[in-house]
Amino acid sequence: MYRLALLIALLAPVTLHAETLAIPVGSQGSDIDARNLPKLGESKRSVLERFGLADEEHKPVGQPPITRWDYRDFSVYFEYDHVIDSVRHHQPRSPDTAKEQQ
Repeated sequence: MYRLALLIALLAPVTLHAETLAIPVGSQGSDIDARNLPKLGESKRSVLERFGLADEEHKPVGQPPITRWDYRDFSVYFEYDHVIDSVRHHQPRSPDTAKEQQ
């Protein structure tokens, strides 16, 4: 009987506690809003006119050729001459800023 009780105690589900982290939508982004990033299908010419020259342009890789333009706050990926994705760069916060928002 003792062994059965021990076995049940060991196999009983363990309650875990997790903390939910809520970040207000207005605090999630940086100065570059995702809605203002280059859109799928937009041409290189259009991106160049809107954002100017990239800080760094990487050579095409693979087939079809994928090119990446890096700006200060985001990167744009092109297939041939059209945008396939735009990604904001991660902007880590200083520990002081994180403590102020808590």
